[in-house]
Amino acid sequence: MAGLFGRLRSTMSTRTVASQVFVLQVTVALLLVAAAVAALLVQARSGGEREAHNRSVAVAETYATAPGVREALRGSDPSAALQDMTETARASSDVDFLVVMAPDGTLHTHPDPEMIDSKYLGTIGPAAAGGRVTENFAGILGPSIRSVAPVTGEDGEVLGLVAAGITVERAGTAAQDQLPVLLGAAAFAMAVATSGAALISRRLRHQTHGLGPAEMTRMYEHRDAVLHAVREGVLIVDEDGRLVLVNDEARRLLALPPDAQGRLVRDIAMDPEIARMLESGRPASDEVHVIEHQLVAVNQRAMGPPPDGSGPCCGTVATLRDTTELRALSGRADTVQGRLRLVYDAGMQIGTTLDVVRTSQELADFAVPRFADFVTVDLSDPVLSGDEPAESGTDMRRIAFTGVRADTPLYPSGRLIHFVSTTPQAVAYARGKTILEADLPAFSGWQEQEPARARRLVDYGIHSMISVPLRARGVTMGVATFWRSEKPEPFDGDDVSLAEELVARAAVNIDNARRYTREHSMAVALQRSLLPRVLPEQTALDVAYHYLPAQAGLGGVGGDWFDVIPLPGARVALVVGDVVGHGLHAAATMGRLRTAVHNFASLDLPPDELLWHMDELVSRIDQDDDTDGSVTALTGATCLYAIYDPTSRVCTVARAGHLEPVIVHPDGEVEFPGVPAGPPLGLGGLPFESAELHLSEGSSLVLYTDGLVEDRHRDIDEGLELLRRTLAQAGGTPEETCRVVLDALLPERPRDDVALVVARTRVLDGNRSVTWDVPAEPAAVARVRAEAARALEEWGLAEEAFTTGLILSELVTNAIRHAVGPIGVRLIRDRFLICEVSDGSSTAPHLRRATANDEGGRGLFLVSQFAERWGTRYTGSGKVIWTEQPLSW
Repeated sequence: MAGLFGRLRSTMSTRTVASQVFVLQVTVALLLVAAAVAALLVQARSGGEREAHNRSVAVAETYATAPGVREALRGSDPSAALQDMTETARASSDVDFLVVMAPDGTLHTHPDPEMIDSKYLGTIGPAAAGGRVTENFAGILGPSIRSVAPVTGEDGEVLGLVAAGITVERAGTAAQDQLPVLLGAAAFAMAVATSGAALISRRLRHQTHGLGPAEMTRMYEHRDAVLHAVREGVLIVDEDGRLVLVNDEARRLLALPPDAQGRLVRDIAMDPEIARMLESGRPASDEVHVIEHQLVAVNQRAMGPPPDGSGPCCGTVATLRDTTELRALSGRADTVQGRLRLVYDAGMQIGTTLDVVRTSQELADFAVPRFADFVTVDLSDPVLSGDEPAESGTDMRRIAFTGVRADTPLYPSGRLIHFVSTTPQAVAYARGKTILEADLPAFSGWQEQEPARARRLVDYGIHSMISVPLRARGVTMGVATFWRSEKPEPFDGDDVSLAEELVARAAVNIDNARRYTREHSMAVALQRSLLPRVLPEQTALDVAYHYLPAQAGLGGVGGDWFDVIPLPGARVALVVGDVVGHGLHAAATMGRLRTAVHNFASLDLPPDELLWHMDELVSRIDQDDDTDGSVTALTGATCLYAIYDPTSRVCTVARAGHLEPVIVHPDGEVEFPGVPAGPPLGLGGLPFESAELHLSEGSSLVLYTDGLVEDRHRDIDEGLELLRRTLAQAGGTPEETCRVVLDALLPERPRDDVALVVARTRVLDGNRSVTWDVPAEPAAVARVRAEAARALEEWGLAEEAFTTGLILSELVTNAIRHAVGPIGVRLIRDRFLICEVSDGSSTAPHLRRATANDEGGRGLFLVSQFAERWGTRYTGSGKVIWTEQPLSW
């Protein structure tokens, strides 16, 4: 038992005060509930026995006076008359047994008929004498409570006895029936007690912050130690104006007597103003009072109302702090804080863009008038173009100037200045160190740059300056000079540190802008070198284009490109594309894709097949570049490829993730033709679809990149609608249409490249092309030559008849021998004389050198000798072999 209590004390000692109180309250409640339940059980059992006693008496007496009992006892066979009636009465009266007997105890009835005529086991004497007997008896039914009552006649004679009894077991069952109610009531009482204990414990935990007794003891010990050791006075005054707490520092600052604690404030000798403040209880925040040559900052706050929320505040707490030494440093601290704030603001406002000139101007604008009255920024000329500054020389260009007035004698912006080697600017630039001229009127050498202008500066009121080199990554790019005239105090050493901090932040941003300018210039140069410089000669389309790179410092050069590629048969391919990303990598990638399009176009592939080959190429490039992870994948590059045939006026278009073209019909109607959209290049495994557009002569096909219609201030749908409205009103030549579209849609500072191509269609009518169907028989060759000769004569090209006839003879003969029909011939008079022979076979002819013994194989060799170019292109129904012959006019 001692060990149990020891463990309990050990467990309690580790709990918080709130937890100990909770455990004790629950324990007490549990003991009280247990005692109450035990008392109720004892009371219930006692009440059950009393109920059994009363019930047995009532049943015995009631049955003794029941109708028919007397008559049955006077009869000749009482057992026969009373047995059934008695058993019925016993069952209905809820007793364990009910018997009728003779005055001598002989049983007339019994629950067990075999016991009839036996003697009653129990006390019957008093009942036989006319009284009543109640006793606890252990019979054959077990311990029971029995009552015996006499059955008397009219004259008081005892005719018989009635015994009724209920066993102790039945009485206990009655008590047990009440047990659930008792236990439920006990559980409810325990729950209520536990809830109350939990609420009290929670409130106590909140007030004690979950501390244990030892911790609370230490806390109060520490509180007293800190209260009296802290270098700040603390006083607590109650609502009656009585000083209830004062620490040592407060005693020292207010010179309080030793017995001050516990006395009324008005009775204590102290500074009158402090006494009035403490007695009034008014709030105060850092009020400074002079107490015996000390500057004491006083704070006073109310402690809050009483817990019940009634009445005035419980009192006030006041703190006192000696600020005599801090006051002497406050002026300097304010200055330092102001400069720190200035440096922080400079980091937020200088270098908002990657532009050298704008960043320099931001430095000048920021420093005036916060720090200086005038600021000039001079940079070496190569820095402006992104190059490294000059290693020697002190020639710098003034690119930024800001002042409180505009009529200053300082050099204006834009001027190239040759600084004399002895001037502060030249020294700062050459040595990379800051130069302070605190007294300009002393003319200590700074005036040698231009003495007359120096005297005007002094007369103007400028009295001091600081020249700080703009250095970043070990390179000096220029000099920033701060001038002061309106402020009477000259620059000092602290100002030099601040100026160097401001210039250092600006120099990093200027160097970043310089490097970005260099990269942007290189990217622009690379991109322009990769784009077409002049459009190739062709007669199918009247083409105008505009390409604008993104502004430096915003999006940078991207990967937009376009192309115009002449194809055989007087056809022309138009290409426009876009590579994700910006910078040199995007420009170089654009060049690779443009070259690939040219190569695939030379194979005369249809647009959908060409894009499929481009998709495969980009996928392979991505796989090769991903081996070391150093190059960004090209997935996301878009391309649109269109082929226009001026003889059929059919334009076949396919696109890979690119915006669809716009058609402007001759009547001014603008249409988005609904070209099927394919995935961007590089995804792989997905097909591309072509659309055939039938264009009237004079229709305009407009191709563009997303930089034209998409901007951060509008979504792409708004841009497309604006493009449609602009094209509907543009009119004019393709060049004029380009200018109108760019003026309407292009933002002032585009963040992405913009490529725009406007191509107006032309048609080669019947006067410039002829077509014949050729039967698959050798005799048809002569007719083809004759028809071709007549057409050439009508075109004024009779001198080309022999060569053209020879070419057509060879091509038609090969088609008749080696291909399947239908066979067709077309002559086109364009910049070249074009011969086309089509058939239904997909087998391509090959040029080879025939030996002396070969009977054939010389046809294509002769064709290649007489034609300037020849080739094969495949169609949906077969192939076309074409040749081009130069014309002399």
